Amino acid sequence: MIVVFGSLNVDVMIAVDHLPLPGETVLGPGYQLTAGGKGANQALAAARAGGAVTMIGCVGGDPLAETALTDLRAAGVDLSHLTTVADPTGLAAICVDKLGENHVVVASGANRQTKASQLSDSLLGPKTLLVLQMEVPLTENWAIIRRAKVKGTRVLLNVAPAAPIPTDVLPLVDWLIVNENEARQIAASLGNPIDDARTAAKFIAGASKTTVIVTLGAAGAAAYLKDGSDLSVGALKIQPVDTVGAGDSFVGGFAAAIDRGKDLAEALRYASVGGALACLHPGAQPSLPLQAAIEARLADLPA
Repeated sequence: MIVVFGSLNVDVMIAVDHLPLPGETVLGPGYQLTAGGKGANQALAAARAGGAVTMIGCVGGDPLAETALTDLRAAGVDLSHLTTVADPTGLAAICVDKLGENHVVVASGANRQTKASQLSDSLLGPKTLLVLQMEVPLTENWAIIRRAKVKGTRVLLNVAPAAPIPTDVLPLVDWLIVNENEARQIAASLGNPIDDARTAAKFIAGASKTTVIVTLGAAGAAAYLKDGSDLSVGALKIQPVDTVGAGDSFVGGFAAAIDRGKDLAEALRYASVGGALACLHPGAQPSLPLQAAIEARLADLPA
């Protein structure tokens, strides 16, 4: 079972010719309103990739909440542990340019009220894979992780957006997933600023005694284990439409593969394909691929 503790948002997607510079106004032809939030995205990605998923988080008592939850319900995600609070449902404004690159600004709203107490101990244990990100109060993340490890729960932390992690929490994480910028930021927070993302990820793995996975865009991804060994995986050759959902699709696909008993190498391949396929369609949740689509492209991944 996969339990996702994290954020739920509604995304306002605006296509633009180029991303705005500071102080610049850029016009777009229209906008698209879709569900988002890293927690919800990863829960949906894992469910579409074949996982049994429970979502823990908060939404507001406003019309946007229904938009935030519709796709999760359709995918069979268990929403019985969500809480409705007085703050408005989280909202993200996303600009996407012609090359698929994006700027994202998030108004956290109800996500600020997400509490570790929402997650019952009955959902924790060796059969549970707990997935977390960094868009809810971080003290609640750390409290959940400490509780989870006492119960023998497997823990996957996606450090997005990047922020320092307590040194006593890092060794409790089984898989730490970061992008290149996040790898550099976490290494710097541990006292070792490193420009190269792979070197930074390797340093984090050695310092934290956990497996660190760094996503590398068109170069695929690499995993660095606490014993000093490493694995790498390539990426599908694609022409991206936008990259908004790529990281969350990678995390959700990885979680689904691990929860099905796949080893690290197999899970990396599954996640890499899922992340690439999410770049072929606009938006975060609308782009997340189904299990059959991922499996159909596994053979196309470079060895």
